[in-house]
Amino acid sequence: MRSVRVRIGVLGLALLTGLAAPMTTATAADTTAAPTVEERRLDGAVPQEILRRSGFADAAPDFARALDRAHSYAQARRAVVREGTELWRRAVDRAQGRGPAGGDLSRDDDRPLYWARLGMTRELRAWEPGFRLGEGQRARLLDELERTSRGQTAIGYPRGKGMKRILVTGFDPFTLDRDIRISNPSGAVALALDGTVIETADGPARVETAVFPVRWRDFAEGTVERALRPHLPRVDLFTTVSQGRVGRFDVERTNGAWRGGFGDNENIGRTETIPVTDPASQPQWTSTTLPYAEIVAADTGRFPVYDNTSVTEIPAGGTEPVVRPQGPTPGSTARAGGGGDYLSNEIAYRATLLRDRLGLHEELPGGHVHTPVLQFGAGNTTEVTDPEFVRNRLDIIEQVRSIVTVAVSATERTRG
Repeated sequence: MRSVRVRIGVLGLALLTGLAAPMTTATAADTTAAPTVEERRLDGAVPQEILRRSGFADAAPDFARALDRAHSYAQARRAVVREGTELWRRAVDRAQGRGPAGGDLSRDDDRPLYWARLGMTRELRAWEPGFRLGEGQRARLLDELERTSRGQTAIGYPRGKGMKRILVTGFDPFTLDRDIRISNPSGAVALALDGTVIETADGPARVETAVFPVRWRDFAEGTVERALRPHLPRVDLFTTVSQGRVGRFDVERTNGAWRGGFGDNENIGRTETIPVTDPASQPQWTSTTLPYAEIVAADTGRFPVYDNTSVTEIPAGGTEPVVRPQGPTPGSTARAGGGGDYLSNEIAYRATLLRDRLGLHEELPGGHVHTPVLQFGAGNTTEVTDPEFVRNRLDIIEQVRSIVTVAVSATERTRG
């Protein structure tokens, strides 16, 4: 996910990727809201086909019935947490070959989770319970549904020693007004790897994953830090993942503190310094601590992997942006990290800044990996899937798995 300005220079570049206090004065009718921009896309033929061909068309109706059985806010919250958690687990199980496929759509597809979640949030937004529900309470329920259905509350590792702990994140599909059929390979990676164990040269490693929305507002509200802060001090390696350039992987060396303004899934743009807590101590740049040299040198799959060092900066004392192929110069102001100036750069910036603020820069390998753009087969401009599309996604998933395996092994050799 990258800015328009950055994409112009690279052919085929994809856009880079306590309970609320009860309210006692508002009725349910007072607090219902119109569907969001994302939710309004749900009624199109393509989303409905994806839901039908994956077996996920029942998720929203079942959720609506669960809500209707709730007779208090506490009951509604339990229903939301239960149903959101089940949606994530159902999507992971389908991706990993457990249970019924539900249809002929490839199991590795991330899109059923995305569209099913939107169906559920739309039901919750429009729900009119038989008890008073304040705006704050409904917002809290929506937040619980978002977090649980993205795997953010399900991250957990076995106790004891002998098992490495790896954290990987992905993204929702995006640029859906350009092509409603879009899938995001980073989301597919998250579903395929969640809860799996990979064998490294230094023993087994457990992978836990989560998915994040492509929305500026969620990032400004701290969704990344909220999800990752409890786990970074306990993991052995983390990587955020998103879709990047055509035909290649990139390990992004440097992340910049700048939002470039491209529209998100709500068709809202933000052009500003990335908003974080304690802005007075905010750096313009953060850097990867992944073992990029070893990752690039390894044979991880059919796509080439690059150590991407380029950034765009305003030099110290300057006024105009300058591309720096070898990274930022002292005192410069960020205008794009290696991963651009969209939400993939932002999640990388936020995760690595959190790492540094927790005092883990020297001991925790972490950074961002861009996958190749997930492409349909030649000539496919209307079908929701095709054999090449599935092959590309499966190859990307397996190559991310290999990259993580190399990174863990390389880190252990360095520490040893």
